[in-house]
Amino acid sequence: MIRRAVLATAIIVSLGGATPLLAKGCIRGAIVGGVAGHYIGRGHALAGAAAGCFIAHHHYAQQAAAQRAAPHHRWRGRS
Repeated sequence: MIRRAVLATAIIVSLGGATPLLAKGCIRGAIVGGVAGHYIGRGHALAGAAAGCFIAHHHYAQQAAAQRAAPHHRWRGRS
């Protein structure tokens, strides 16, 4: 019982460090996936929401990594 409580606390603490951009992507993906799963059939809305969250989170994580890796050039105006 204590092991489950410690595990749950560790998961909640680790999720607290998620960036808002990735969380927003998960929420968007969950909404789209949930609606799509709802239209597929009974009981698929939850699975669709989970898959949508995973896919959108992965997409935004890749996008954020690409932005961090891109060189930053400062615009200096006209010369």
